Amino acid sequence: MALRVYTTRLLGRNSELVLHGGGNTSVKTNIKDIDGKNYEVLCVKGSGWDMAEIEPEGLPAVKLQPLLALKNKKNLSDEDMVAYQKRNLINIKSPNPSVETFLHAFLPFKFVDHTHSDAIMNITNRPEGLKLCKKIFGKKVSIVPYVMPGFRLSKKINEVYSKNPNINCLILLNHGIFTFANEAKKSYDLMIKYVSDAEKAIKKLKSKKIKQIKNYKTKFSPYEIAPILRGLLSENKDQKFIVNYRSNKNLNYFINGKDAKNYSIKGTATPDHVIRVKPFPLIITPKPNSTIEEFKKLAETNFTNYRKKYIQYFNKNKKKVKEKKTILDTSPRVILVQNVGLFSVGNSLNASKIAGDLTETNARVISSVEETSRYKFISEKDLFDVEYWSLEQAKIKKAKKILEGNVVVITGCAGAIGSATYKLFKSYGAEVVLLDYNLKKINEMQKNIKELCIHCDVTNKNSVTKAFNRICEVYGGIDILVSNAGTAIGGSIAEIDDKILRKSFEENFFSHQNCASETIKIMKKQNINGCLLFNISKQSVNPGKNFGPYGLPKSALLSLCKQYAVDYGSIGIRSNGVNADRIRSGLLNDNMIKSRAKAREVSADQYMKGNLLLNEVKAEDVAKAFFHLAVSKKTTGAVLTVDGGNIAASLR
Repeated sequence: MALRVYTTRLLGRNSELVLHGGGNTSVKTNIKDIDGKNYEVLCVKGSGWDMAEIEPEGLPAVKLQPLLALKNKKNLSDEDMVAYQKRNLINIKSPNPSVETFLHAFLPFKFVDHTHSDAIMNITNRPEGLKLCKKIFGKKVSIVPYVMPGFRLSKKINEVYSKNPNINCLILLNHGIFTFANEAKKSYDLMIKYVSDAEKAIKKLKSKKIKQIKNYKTKFSPYEIAPILRGLLSENKDQKFIVNYRSNKNLNYFINGKDAKNYSIKGTATPDHVIRVKPFPLIITPKPNSTIEEFKKLAETNFTNYRKKYIQYFNKNKKKVKEKKTILDTSPRVILVQNVGLFSVGNSLNASKIAGDLTETNARVISSVEETSRYKFISEKDLFDVEYWSLEQAKIKKAKKILEGNVVVITGCAGAIGSATYKLFKSYGAEVVLLDYNLKKINEMQKNIKELCIHCDVTNKNSVTKAFNRICEVYGGIDILVSNAGTAIGGSIAEIDDKILRKSFEENFFSHQNCASETIKIMKKQNINGCLLFNISKQSVNPGKNFGPYGLPKSALLSLCKQYAVDYGSIGIRSNGVNADRIRSGLLNDNMIKSRAKAREVSADQYMKGNLLLNEVKAEDVAKAFFHLAVSKKTTGAVLTVDGGNIAASLR
């Protein structure tokens, strides 16, 4: 098992062999079950596991003899196949074994390796693929025409092996490569050998560069059009996708080919990519020097045509299958904007990046084939079968969380309230972006979490614009702004220095306006539902003694929150606030607590519990208030009080 895990990781960490859960491996060994008996088992990669990071539990053990007993069975439905494999698991809690479990079982070797090598796809995905394979690979290799994975393919492989038991490799046209041996290193070495043979053969082929369209500039940047694309992806205003932008030399070579609209729609590099990227991309060709408004009109037309094309593809192919199929959403997962770059789409940032990675692989393989031949893949019907195959869809279908697909931006994230809000929104499936002025804390946070952390001075418009442009490139836009940053400044109002008072207004009022106004620009481009959330404070309605420099801008912020509700409610943008009080945080630290307690002539503990419930209110309570306002779709212009009960601060 240790050798199996080791060589699986070696294969899985090479992106030209395997990407994002593709491929599979197995080892045949013996395991003692709970009944004390030893059983021959096939430990095969489980569904959902990535070969690059696999652990022993990612290779569920299936009793081998029951699998071999079905060698002569003519047919087995997908549902029966999955049920039979699960029934024979040693540990019923293990992940579902690979859909290619029977194939691994039928090959009588201890170790079996399977990858979707770029080089093998390059050789096979062309009209002369079979002929080229016969020329490159020797007698130890059998070449198998495309058969959809599952029991039928396993039967085909058994038939091929029975006719030629001297082979140590199978090349599956338009699918991938299998190597096998009784030693882990030998099976691995065979994989590297045959893939290397393919790579050497490709280099010897006569090639010519793909002709490119004319390089021209537009009057917009990727971050400006990302929210437009993101909005057009939604079939209703509550449907949200993440749109991730990328651009590099190899991708642009593929995207900007004169014949891109022909070769890019012929399929993926290997069939299972289709569940992540759909059978064809959306291609948009802006005119030279086109404005953002011109791009928007062009994109709207292109999206309409794409949806029509996808519906036609579905209706045409659903008639060719026996099972009843329900159409998936009609939104593209890959948007190629010529002379701009790739915008990959997913229900999460991770799914979006996976679609981008797969597109880079497809681009690399298709471009290379087009340089030496012309790209030819499996039929549209075969591609449809994989896209709508329940066993493949199961790989990406998970229970949807309430905020999945939503991009949430939190300012002042390094404080207690920002941190608690991040954790809560993340737990409900949101993509969270964290902004803070403290560079040291932002860098520390970025080391510990995967989410995008941006150093941003929210009192500086340029800093805010720059941060929000970055967010649009990575996520495509914004759905929820939690405008939380602020500082607590005290003093007697008649005696406070003007500079300090103005500084407080910059930090506690204008900082919120800077972020909200920038968010509105993005939300208007998206034209889908959005929400602004402001951390206002009970000071806005119930001033504290010697706390005017803080309370006055907070009163203005309360009006700002309501004004946004009035001005933008008609386009589906809500604006709500939280009036919190006495939350122990970086803002209300021990020294501030002592100072405010002294002003109220009470102890620090009495001050923190000075509410009707006699209970200290915490950052987590404020986070919950933000969350409930975010998901209350028919609430706007509202201010939720979180203070444990203070009648003087209650609004209504």
